[in-house]
Amino acid sequence: MAFDQGLSGLNAAVQNLNVIGNNVANSNTVGFKQSQAQFSDVYANSLVGSGGLQIGTGTTVATVAQQFSQGTITVTSNTMDMAINGNGFYRMDNNGTVSYSRNGQFQLNQNGFMVNSQGLKLTGYPVSTTGAILPGNPAPLQISAAPLAPKSTVNVAAGLNLSANATAPSTAVFNPLDPTSYNNSTSTTIYDSLGNSHVSTMYFQQQPLPLAPLGNASMAAGSSTMTLGSTAGLAAGDTLTVGGVVYTISGVSNATTLTVTPAAAAAVGPVAPTATNAPSGTWNTYLTVDGASVPALPGKLSTLTFNTNGTLASAATATATFNPPGAATQTLTFNFGSTTQYGTAFGVNSLTQDGYTTGQLTGFNTSPNGTIVGSYTNGQTMNLGQVVLANFSNAQGLLPLSGNQWAQTATSGAPLVGVPGSASLGVLQSGAVESSNVDLTSELVNMITAQRDYQANAQTIKTQDQLAQTLINLR
Repeated sequence: MAFDQGLSGLNAAVQNLNVIGNNVANSNTVGFKQSQAQFSDVYANSLVGSGGLQIGTGTTVATVAQQFSQGTITVTSNTMDMAINGNGFYRMDNNGTVSYSRNGQFQLNQNGFMVNSQGLKLTGYPVSTTGAILPGNPAPLQISAAPLAPKSTVNVAAGLNLSANATAPSTAVFNPLDPTSYNNSTSTTIYDSLGNSHVSTMYFQQQPLPLAPLGNASMAAGSSTMTLGSTAGLAAGDTLTVGGVVYTISGVSNATTLTVTPAAAAAVGPVAPTATNAPSGTWNTYLTVDGASVPALPGKLSTLTFNTNGTLASAATATATFNPPGAATQTLTFNFGSTTQYGTAFGVNSLTQDGYTTGQLTGFNTSPNGTIVGSYTNGQTMNLGQVVLANFSNAQGLLPLSGNQWAQTATSGAPLVGVPGSASLGVLQSGAVESSNVDLTSELVNMITAQRDYQANAQTIKTQDQLAQTLINLR
């Protein structure tokens, strides 16, 4: 029996060394999971109970169990590489045959499918033409290199400050070519249905103070004092035209009296003023697209009216329609909801529009939840697919295959498929891989231990042989 025990120990030590050797050989294999030889003792069957006198007949390898502990995540220079941080396996497709892997080294084949080094296709959820994820049955992920279609501008949002200290322009009739007919302007690029760009310029013209509330003006001959029904809204430096003469206000004496220059050459009034450049809380806005007024002059885009606290009192939106050459007729909606009239200088706080030209795919990366996001030359991004992961109730029951693959078995249970980060599944890290979880130092120590086990079992056989030889030599 001692020979049997020793031989079983030798066999077990050899198999243990084989497992350790395989671990060491794959210490640099991405996604590799180390194995561990697990042993059990062996007893001869007996029809009669031996109680505490029964001696074992050796050992045997009970199983070789893979250890699915997390490997170290290592950053790479390839954005297509992915590492699973947590539970789960990539679901790979080989012409309909599904296998599972932890190796996240992927590339694109000639047809745009994401594949590993063996050509197996990574599976996940596809997207619609607008980039919406289409969950359902996972399918091989194919990255479309088609250009991103252009989107015509529909909405323009302008957050501006129109200065409350501004004065009405000296030229009352707006002309985009005459800077004296408006206070401020700002431009943005908009796009038509073909992706062609156009320069859209907004002009802002402060309206003078309404004349009716001022009432009639009166001045004595040679006097610099003007009497009005109300001086509300007038200030030093403003001009007031009365009887064909332009007077400059040098001071506001009270609610009905002004000091002006020049002095009246003759008695004035009472007569209503005909013009003033005193500012008001009302602004006309005008629009040009590629230099052409939209709508045609004398039409304007909108009129903005502000409260005394500087906030917008009138409607915040305005629309304009133009016809770009060769493209579809376009209606633009301008939103001035964030525009104010404060005492600071004119400023553009925000100016956005929702159109873009066509774009070519420049690259993509994978988000932690598996969504593959493409980047385009026009600055836009769009979803290109979503990677799915699979987990198992008993990962130890998976059947190891070559090429860092595992296959489902009855022992492993059915795959539990979902997106990364859901249920018990881990998350993905783009531009990284999961290194082998082999601890090389521990394996070398295990190798020494297995070698000693082999030597010790060989010694038991040698000792048994010496005892047998002693019996043979008895006379």
